Amino acid sequence: MPSPTENSPLPPLPDAPVFSSHSAAAQDAQAVFRRYERAPWPRPLRYALHLSLFVATVLTATLAGVQLMNNRFLASAWLPFGVLLQPWAQVWATLKSGLWYSVPFLGVLTVHEFGHYFTARYYRIRATLPFFIPLPLGIGTFGAIIRIKDRMFSRQEFFDVGLAGPLAGFIMAVAVLGYGLTHVPPLEYLYGFHPEYRPFGPEYAQYAYQHVKPATSLVLSQPLLFRGMAAWLAEPGRMPHPNELVHYPVLVAGVLALFFTALNLLPIGQLDGGHIVYGLLGPRRAARVSVVLFTAFIFYAGLGLFSLYSNPDMWLYGAAPYGVYLWLVFRRAMPTPRRALFLAAAVWLGQIALASALPTADGNPGWLLFGLLLARVMGIFHPPAPNEQPLSKGRKVLGWLMLVIFVLCFTPSPIVFR
Repeated sequence: MPSPTENSPLPPLPDAPVFSSHSAAAQDAQAVFRRYERAPWPRPLRYALHLSLFVATVLTATLAGVQLMNNRFLASAWLPFGVLLQPWAQVWATLKSGLWYSVPFLGVLTVHEFGHYFTARYYRIRATLPFFIPLPLGIGTFGAIIRIKDRMFSRQEFFDVGLAGPLAGFIMAVAVLGYGLTHVPPLEYLYGFHPEYRPFGPEYAQYAYQHVKPATSLVLSQPLLFRGMAAWLAEPGRMPHPNELVHYPVLVAGVLALFFTALNLLPIGQLDGGHIVYGLLGPRRAARVSVVLFTAFIFYAGLGLFSLYSNPDMWLYGAAPYGVYLWLVFRRAMPTPRRALFLAAAVWLGQIALASALPTADGNPGWLLFGLLLARVMGIFHPPAPNEQPLSKGRKVLGWLMLVIFVLCFTPSPIVFR
């Protein structure tokens, strides 16, 4: 996803003729925008930084792929690092399985970010090369970002730059999934991880979990698009049960690629989906949509944490921090502290009421951190553009299509532990 543009409050724009980004007025405005910009690093150092982060991310993602295949999601990716000191044959045997995960997954992220980059360059908007973020835990990376270094001057520019990344990444993700689903290995591959399943044969899912004591396992939720492609492309006798999907690195890369695409397409603030909705609806309606969806997002994330039946210790130790959290996130959504307090109270009371009436109604607390980042770092509202000329019909059709893609790729709980 592109990093947020400089998000300082903009003064009301006077009535003036609409100008393009190549006009003299736009060039003067760009000069003012760049006046206080920090001097860039020398080009060799910048390239070295991008390359170093990419190499580090390839390493952490590859080692994470090794851990994921063995269903060790929470284990550090550095645990198998010592194998790099072993003979080359052993190193390659270990890393090969991880590369089947890291190469397609990072390939999708790379295509996504360069979709933003090349579209920005087309509009003569300065942008950095992608910054990859290594993570020696979990899936091996936090993703990648580019930084837009110029102000955008039209809804069309925001729309095109925001849409290009997820569209390019989505096409690549579908290609990865298509390959993975048409090259699912036979059941002998799964028996290598679970030899205890062999007596049950192809019907292991109906019997194995009843007779074999299950360990805590990572389960990747399957979005609608994955299920449709699996029914169409995969050989039914080879498709793994959802509990075993983690052992298939290309499929894991494809599922995570769809999730990252959907995450960027959330129609909130300055995410790619926020750029698309802003281009489709304009500033006022896009702001309303963003606030409503952000409120629903936080409501779902915290659902089930508190109810009339919650443990007293949860109320004693968790109520105050959670109340502060709600005020912090909604303060950025409301113009005054009082309205933010009312909205936070309404959301919390609604969560308590629903969780008390339906004890099985649970959200996903993992989204709370992302909600905080949206509210306090990236921003819930989209910055305005001087040129508010509506999009062409073709762009509008493509924009609504991307929102359909968001629905097909999104899952509210992408990772589940069983």
